[in-house]
Amino acid sequence: MEIKSSVSAVESYKRIEELQPKLNAAVTLIEPKDNPNQGKLSGIPVILKDNINTKGIRTTASSRILDNYVPVYDATIVKKLNEAGAIFVCKASMDELGMGGTNKNAYTGAVHNPYDLDRISGGSSGGCAVLVASDAAPLAIGTDTGDSIRKPAAYTGVVGVKPTYGRISRYGIIPYASSLDHVGYFTTNIKDAALALEVLAGRDDKDMTSSFKPVEEYSKNLNGDLKGKTIGVLKTVIDEIEDEYVKNTFYEFVEKLKEAGANIKEVEMPREYMELIPPVYKTIANAEATANHSNLDGLRFGMREDGESVEEVMTNSRTKGFSSYVRARFVIGSYSLFNENQDRLFRKAQKIRRLIVDAYKKCFEGVDGILCMAALDIAPMIEDSQDVRFKETSFADEHMQLANFSGYPSITLPFAQKDGMPLGINLTCRPFEEQMMFDLAQGMEDITGLKDQVKKGV
Repeated sequence: MEIKSSVSAVESYKRIEELQPKLNAAVTLIEPKDNPNQGKLSGIPVILKDNINTKGIRTTASSRILDNYVPVYDATIVKKLNEAGAIFVCKASMDELGMGGTNKNAYTGAVHNPYDLDRISGGSSGGCAVLVASDAAPLAIGTDTGDSIRKPAAYTGVVGVKPTYGRISRYGIIPYASSLDHVGYFTTNIKDAALALEVLAGRDDKDMTSSFKPVEEYSKNLNGDLKGKTIGVLKTVIDEIEDEYVKNTFYEFVEKLKEAGANIKEVEMPREYMELIPPVYKTIANAEATANHSNLDGLRFGMREDGESVEEVMTNSRTKGFSSYVRARFVIGSYSLFNENQDRLFRKAQKIRRLIVDAYKKCFEGVDGILCMAALDIAPMIEDSQDVRFKETSFADEHMQLANFSGYPSITLPFAQKDGMPLGINLTCRPFEEQMMFDLAQGMEDITGLKDQVKKGV
């Protein structure tokens, strides 16, 4: 079984080139070359988020400081894709170093939603999302630290997958926050999503966090029958939806799940824990990012600004190389890592994270998966959307970070529209139960009829 594509690699390259003035989704176009390898992705054009190392091909993570960075090695997933016969056509835009949810703070500028060019794509994997949504390629590889694949998938009407922590190797990925980062991907249907994981998953000794668990034949075993399945609805978040159309549309879909034979069970998380999700995430993610990116100093690789001393070179390079938004995150991260602050901030956040995960785990008792809205509404307008440095955010907007805290597998798929814009739902299952996740998602896709939904006329 292979993934099929409506476009060849050459056509994909040309389509991305044509879309670039409108979408601004590409950072580096890759001239397609024939791949002699035969596999599940033979001849399939594949897009890579620009934080995935590709030997001899510029990889910037959409940051000025890496504008001239050309890796000398391939990420493990690049090797796996190549062995499966894939053809790379593009390195796609992202929020700088993965830090953001709008794809507005990329060094190359904002990415535009193909359904409405005045709206955001979501981030940080926004470039990948909009190119798959625009039928430029059937598969794009991204990363997800907070909801960086699953929310852009909701905003652009495609399938976005974040598998279990450790299911896919992260070797060769420019990191954000190591305890939260996951490699994932975008497709236009569940069957392709199941097949893609067969290619990407598996143990990698170069990534000691990768799992030894065997990789299943997810696509071959796919079964979308919902009869007898129990689906939990995360009521704590659904209750926060203010738009009555969105809330009613969600519950209408839940009724269709019942008609298909599924059992529905409302589940709730303690509100006091839910309200701690945003600050705990910001504390851990910013601290880990600060440590991970201390090597971006203008000395070892990447862009360098002149100075009279080593310290001045580092200061000038980092000041000019990072946006003010990213520099602010580094300040927050550094503060929480000071020796006098670690117990009070960073380690406390880690302990609270464990309490949140323990509470989340209890929600899965007696259910096969938990369903929720991926985003509370359609993609916001670009002019109304910003990644404010110290913005107070609602737990309902950040609830998908639960799957990053816990490492549980999670998938977003389109289920409806509002004002011509996609709406997405999110499904999360227990660790390494990707087969169950794909089975439930297949049943949901059968109900929505939104398989292979793309926006060809941009």
